[in-house]
Amino acid sequence: MLKIENLHVSYGGISALRGVNMTIEDNKIVTLIGANGAGKSSTLRAIMNLVKKEGTITQDGEDISAMKTMDIVKRGIALVPEGRKVFANLTVEENLILGAYTRTDKAAILKEMNNIYELFPRLKERLWQKAGTLSGGEQQMLAVGRAMMLKPKVLMMDEPSLGLAPLLVKDIFAIIKEIHRQGNTILLVEQNAKKALEIADYAYVLETGSLVLEGTGAELLVHERVKAAYLGEAK
Repeated sequence: MLKIENLHVSYGGISALRGVNMTIEDNKIVTLIGANGAGKSSTLRAIMNLVKKEGTITQDGEDISAMKTMDIVKRGIALVPEGRKVFANLTVEENLILGAYTRTDKAAILKEMNNIYELFPRLKERLWQKAGTLSGGEQQMLAVGRAMMLKPKVLMMDEPSLGLAPLLVKDIFAIIKEIHRQGNTILLVEQNAKKALEIADYAYVLETGSLVLEGTGAELLVHERVKAAYLGEAK
């Protein structure tokens, strides 16, 4: 279980997060929705200790707040960053291998790679292709696959559907559900609130750095405030 308590993040004196409290239960999909600039990405970056912060973050009861990012990764927390951030000059296979850089069991690494190729057959077809020449959807698949090579305990995804065509968005959310079905804990940051809430076990709504709502995905899907602000439905 990942627990966030009283999390504060500021950039140049401007507060990005104000006292955020969240719990990500094992084997659940937890989603964080909100408008641009609400602090969603800052939450993920704070968990990975990529930004200065105040507050406490624990994993399975152990305080990881001050740990180096490398050590957080070694504990099995992986981030699929916004914008994919694939290594453009490396091949698909090389990108995936880099995702397993903290692992040493070659047989287990190969097994995970084969699992990724089953999830993303298109990546197997483009094994030797440079990542920078892939389509946006293929790069997103590669970014997810690279994070999965860690075999993470918690897989965090930052806007995985951003910029994708509607058919690919549908595919990405189907893959997220399959990854979860395989026993993964997922923390999902998404602007596509409807899709995110439909697959979420639990969800939080972030507005200007503060949590304003929380509940099951099903509960928030029918909440009047969520419907009006994020689902394009009038009150």
